[in-house]
Amino acid sequence: MRIDYHTHHVRCGHAVGELEEYVQRGIEIGLDQLGLSDHLPLIHVDPATYYPEMAMPMDELPRYVEEALYLQQKYSDRIAIRVGLEADYIEGYEETIEQIITQYPFDYVIGSVHFLGEWDISDYRQTDGWNGRDVLDVYRQYYEAMQKAAATGLYDIAGHLDVIKRFGYVPPAEQDGEREALEDAALRAVQQAGMTMELNASGLYKACAEIFPARRMVEQAIALGIPLTLGSDAHDPLKLSDGLDQARALLTELGVEQIATFANRQRAMVPLNG
Repeated sequence: MRIDYHTHHVRCGHAVGELEEYVQRGIEIGLDQLGLSDHLPLIHVDPATYYPEMAMPMDELPRYVEEALYLQQKYSDRIAIRVGLEADYIEGYEETIEQIITQYPFDYVIGSVHFLGEWDISDYRQTDGWNGRDVLDVYRQYYEAMQKAAATGLYDIAGHLDVIKRFGYVPPAEQDGEREALEDAALRAVQQAGMTMELNASGLYKACAEIFPARRMVEQAIALGIPLTLGSDAHDPLKLSDGLDQARALLTELGVEQIATFANRQRAMVPLNG
């Protein structure tokens, strides 16, 4: 089963390619299922005064869903399209997030933490936010937010679970034990929430040069019985599925035989290979 459940498109402002271009590319490379999962519009900062090109405007969200559903039907004989959303967890905005998510017939919702307050730790324009901060303390804030996200029950998939490492900021080696404890607490929260975790291949092409999450966390997730799925986090149709062969190879090496797929917010496990 060849799937890619994490993709972004021109509407979000920092990707290229129309939804239909992703669908056509997915057919071209032989995907069985393609997940469309653009960003939830900004809800806790003013889009007019915040950094530009972060997410689609709120009035584009219904248009995004409508177009995705149309493409799902149009190409149903060639590829299975899943209509999703990557919804940031923002502490204090849980009710707003829930109201938005439940308005639409999503097949799945990815829960990700990008923001610590108004600082987007995944934005290359905001890396100066690390200046003067204790790295382990930032990791602590991040993983506590991931635990809170899981506890809401709003999400189906935990997105790029260790994206905090994206720009190569990591605690010193002598703090590895504390960092791993934070990671493991987040994994336990994902398990307790009954969520799936994605292997997000985009980390292979970032400064950290490592899949999200790292192998140790994948091994821990497997030990905890957390179902796994796959996403490239492509922001260009030509990069669809990039790195997923490596992700699949890692899962095969670790003895994983099934991956998670979704329809109507319901998970179904399918063979990884064969």
